Amino acid sequence: MTDSTTPETPIIVVMGVSGSGKSTIGALLARDLGVAFTDADDLHPIENIEKMASGVPLDDDDRRPWLETVGATLAEASERGAGLVIACSALRRRYRDTILASAPKVRFVHLHGTREVLAARTEGRTGHFMPTSLLDSQLATLEALDPDEPGIVVDIDQPVGRIIDDAVSRLRAGPSA
Repeated sequence: MTDSTTPETPIIVVMGVSGSGKSTIGALLARDLGVAFTDADDLHPIENIEKMASGVPLDDDDRRPWLETVGATLAEASERGAGLVIACSALRRRYRDTILASAPKVRFVHLHGTREVLAARTEGRTGHFMPTSLLDSQLATLEALDPDEPGIVVDIDQPVGRIIDDAVSRLRAGPSA
């Protein structure tokens, strides 16, 4: 994967399926990098939230304006010279390309785990609009980062502290990490 941002102003999308820890890891990663954190779930229009809460997966027409908002939010932070970490599923290459079109300095941190680990995490959650029943749909949709995409893959089947340490050190090390 290639590098497209500097360590001084990290512009990062923490990506993965529901239950991978995007919000938790994203917030901790932002803290350790000294930048702001936003959850892309908060950028969804209410129609998308209602659709997912009723167990209906989003389609690309639902996602497009949301992904454009995510990209614009990252671009705005980059233009201000401020770093930002956003937790966003970004499951398909074309979704990541939509984000990169607005925010070309983004690096992706793909939180990767087995279905078993992910299911165990989603089953224990309360107060989240994404039901466990949509996990298989998300896994079927997921496209791994390609070698030419700016980012890293981090295994989530380890303690949170190790996940953060791994991601921070590899992000700071640059593209060959």
